[in-house]
Amino acid sequence: MELHAMDLYIKSLIKEAGHRIRNSFISDITIETKSDANDLVTNIDKEIEQFFIERIRRDYPGHRIFGEEGFGDDIQHLEGVVWMLDPIDGTMNFVHQKRNFAISLGVYEKGTGQLGYIYDVVNDDLYYAVRGEGAYYNDEKLKPLIDTSIAESIVAINASWLAPNRYLDHEAAIRLVQTVRGTRSYGSAALELAFLASGRIDAYVSMRLSPWDIAGGAVIAGEVGAVMTNFKGEAANLLKQDTFIAANPSIHNIMLSDYIRLK
Repeated sequence: MELHAMDLYIKSLIKEAGHRIRNSFISDITIETKSDANDLVTNIDKEIEQFFIERIRRDYPGHRIFGEEGFGDDIQHLEGVVWMLDPIDGTMNFVHQKRNFAISLGVYEKGTGQLGYIYDVVNDDLYYAVRGEGAYYNDEKLKPLIDTSIAESIVAINASWLAPNRYLDHEAAIRLVQTVRGTRSYGSAALELAFLASGRIDAYVSMRLSPWDIAGGAVIAGEVGAVMTNFKGEAANLLKQDTFIAANPSIHNIMLSDYIRLK
């Protein structure tokens, strides 16, 4: 792949998609539910995914597309080039707040992330990376992550996992919250990975994420040294939904061994 030509193409595509989303604020949005009452999808999610797919299939006909809303290809393996797209990551925020959502896109070749993009549509902030060339926030190159400690860290975690549940040791998670400097929850995996890459948080924990949630952010955060695995310490899953932790490398293993435990 000619990465730099693709990079320019994708940035143009993302900005056009963002413009379409902002224009949607003045139109009627149709809201549906997917797996449960809080798993939302709108007509805008679907329209933006179809916009990307139409362009990608026209200009890169040999590539496959793994999209959240199901308009792409049936992806069972990562051979060749796969685009992993979430047209609006943080749909609940999009519906309720009209902010705190992002376009997330990663381009992978034979399972290795080559290009990553997270576009904060409302703030017109673009986080991106080309493999091996560092990560950027707009035109500013992001610095490698600096070692930290649990006590000095800000960790992004959903508060629901601090309550008794069937999946996670919530007592250990409570100890984490009591130990760290602060916690946050933004409601968009893409933005949380962007904030990790830019040093605004030090770790992000989620019980259930799909490949399109993490694909773009994994390339960006990886370029500044972040470590990303599931809760078993295995490589992040790019074919199906799984647990996920992304963290500053100085605290990743400590979080898994001491605080983030499956029942």
